[in-house]
Amino acid sequence: MLEAVKHKGFDKLFYQYNRLYLIQRHFRYVGVAGELQPQSTGDRPILYIMNHSSWWDGLLAYHAARTMTSGEHFFMMEEEQLRKYAFFRKLGAYSINRHNTGDISASLRYTARLLHERGNIWICPEGEIQPLEHRPLNLQGGVGLVLRLCPEAVVVPVTLYHGLFRHSKPEATLLAGNAISHPWRAMDRNSIVKELQTVLREQLDHHRLMMVNNGGYIPGGFTPLMKQGRSINEWFDAVRQWGE
Repeated sequence: MLEAVKHKGFDKLFYQYNRLYLIQRHFRYVGVAGELQPQSTGDRPILYIMNHSSWWDGLLAYHAARTMTSGEHFFMMEEEQLRKYAFFRKLGAYSINRHNTGDISASLRYTARLLHERGNIWICPEGEIQPLEHRPLNLQGGVGLVLRLCPEAVVVPVTLYHGLFRHSKPEATLLAGNAISHPWRAMDRNSIVKELQTVLREQLDHHRLMMVNNGGYIPGGFTPLMKQGRSINEWFDAVRQWGE
């Protein structure tokens, strides 16, 4: 497996590039609701679990973590992709190879070690990109092993809902749910996975309803993580009003 090799200088530069160019150029809006770093967790390590429905998931999670929280954050990434984009290791990315049993074990134990060292870890436990409306959400068993190896960890479920709603550019919202703390070591892996699977699915369904019930507009309670620009339709509207 490929371990993270964090580099503060590169991280600082990439954060600005991601914020001012990548996200600003490709999204009309990115926002977060809920507490990504709940005060109730104290100094306990946090395992963030997130649904995986687009290529952007990691970059949006990275931006949210860097903008809204403190402390070290690490991100589990598919090994094939991390080999292509090795510079992500400098941002805290490390790999998992789902096709190699030994590598899976090494990656999960590495995850637990990072948590023990008070790192905050982001994983997409579905294991692969699935369409946003795909149901059911099937989480892999590795998340259960990680929590049994690091029972002091707290789980924060994060759902990402995105789409082309009322503008030419997509909008994305991240919703952080309530922190989950259990005596993980006393639970078996299947019980952990089933509970987290249910929590993440119910939260994603609720997140979807928030958007549907608000007619595709961003619901109240979300904090924007970027300077909101104009989409093409908004420029058209501005030109039309100027000409009237």
